[in-house]
Amino acid sequence: MKKKLLSLFAVVFTAFLLVGCSSSSNSSKKTTTLKIGASAVPHAQILRHVAQELKKEGVNLKITTFQDYTMPNKALANGELDANYFQHVPFLKLWNKQNHGTLVNAGGVHLEPIAVFSKKVKKLQDLKKGATIIVSSNVPDYGRILQIFKDAGLITLKKGIDITSANFSDIASNPRHLKFKHSYEPKLLPTIYKNGEGDAVVINANYAVGAGLNPIKQSIAIEKRDSPYVNIIATRKGDQKKPAIKKLVKVLQSTKTQKWILHHYKGAVLPEKNVK
Repeated sequence: MKKKLLSLFAVVFTAFLLVGCSSSSNSSKKTTTLKIGASAVPHAQILRHVAQELKKEGVNLKITTFQDYTMPNKALANGELDANYFQHVPFLKLWNKQNHGTLVNAGGVHLEPIAVFSKKVKKLQDLKKGATIIVSSNVPDYGRILQIFKDAGLITLKKGIDITSANFSDIASNPRHLKFKHSYEPKLLPTIYKNGEGDAVVINANYAVGAGLNPIKQSIAIEKRDSPYVNIIATRKGDQKKPAIKKLVKVLQSTKTQKWILHHYKGAVLPEKNVK
């Protein structure tokens, strides 16, 4: 009887040790909280979509939503964020230049094709002489806008101009004397379009989609798929090597996530990778 009790005690004690070790092992697994700033659409939506998968990888996302293009880089540079997700490389380069910044690209995720909307004409080539084109005050987007009008044969650009840094002063010929007005905040453009202002309005896909517009179906012209304006994860210099940032980029660039972006936004937001 005494031997049986000792054996039973040994079994229970061993089980207790195993449970204790397992519990200790689980509790010792480190979890990293990643503070990331993002535009509401589609960036924050995409981040929320991958949040659970990242949690399994030991990364908790704390997402702060921004309504403009001004604050996310300031917050990142000041250390309030670990990363942000709202901009393309030309925007990042210009911001660094103007602010003596050292923010870097940690990886591309998707393209938001900029598009031209109009209540006056059905094709870009139908714009009349002297037509007013309303665009945003976001200088890094000027090149991609000019490329659309150049591809349509409505303007030509000066020779040797780098399209990613082009400005409206770089127009070489403008036979229809199109008037490009560029003093508007990007977020106001969907409302300007809905109010019927101007002859055409150029709107970023994130603001278009957020306002219930479909750039693929409703625009009269749209940016080409091979655009260099892919939206990226940005971090402070050196932080792109941190494990949590690498995990974030890896999940966002995964075929699974890229397919979700393509199908969820029905082509209005395009994944960086060519998936089907």
